[in-house]
Amino acid sequence: MAIKLVAVDLDGTLLNSGNAILPETLRTLQVAHGMGIKVVLASGRPLSGVMPFETQLGLEGSKEYAVVFNGAVVQDLSGKVLMSQEMDYRDFEVMLRLQRLAHVNLHFETTERFWTLDRDLSVQMQINAALTDNEIRVRERKEIPQDFTCPKGSDQIEKLWNSIPYWAFESYDIVRSLDNCIELNGIGASKGNALMNLAERLKISPEDVMVFGDQGNDVSMFENPSFKKIAMGNAIEDIKEKADFVTDDNDHNGIAKALKKFVI
Repeated sequence: MAIKLVAVDLDGTLLNSGNAILPETLRTLQVAHGMGIKVVLASGRPLSGVMPFETQLGLEGSKEYAVVFNGAVVQDLSGKVLMSQEMDYRDFEVMLRLQRLAHVNLHFETTERFWTLDRDLSVQMQINAALTDNEIRVRERKEIPQDFTCPKGSDQIEKLWNSIPYWAFESYDIVRSLDNCIELNGIGASKGNALMNLAERLKISPEDVMVFGDQGNDVSMFENPSFKKIAMGNAIEDIKEKADFVTDDNDHNGIAKALKKFVI
């Protein structure tokens, strides 16, 4: 197997339950990178939330890449946007309609910051902002400009999921990235599509791409028949069913074990 690109989800995959990269996983990914394999972090987070782990891995500069906002944006690690699929003010209004169905917190993520109309911030929204090193701007609806764009919106939680109308799933890419978070992107904006576009840009065949994931926002990577698909031991069943191999969980070096088995 001639794997040339390894795409790794962040939360629940690269990071253990303590939100850290295990030493053996870190060493193994560094070995893979030293062999000339591109290591690409693919996350729902913005680049600011990915960069601390890129730095740990020793990845930097314009020749290294990250898939962020669940695939709505691909950037090199110098910050340059290579691909972006943003939503506009009309989408902003649609998401406000969905929010009213369940009275949940809603925020909109851009490459610079989080935006919300909610004066009472949920604990989860504050955690998300802290984890991604982003500020939160609380604004009135009238303060949001008509030319507002964003790659992703995020909502909390079960009540909303059960009340989302069918037309919304036809108009947006909607996934549950965590038990307490629903993420909405423009239709076609997914980690799977972003990785295909990045692989084409790098002239890497899809058969030479290996992906690791565990949650709903990783499913698009596991629907590509050409990728080598590795599910974490802690992955949801939908991911495990689509995987070529199920490795150990994120607390027991699942990534390192799979790389040693198939690549290194």
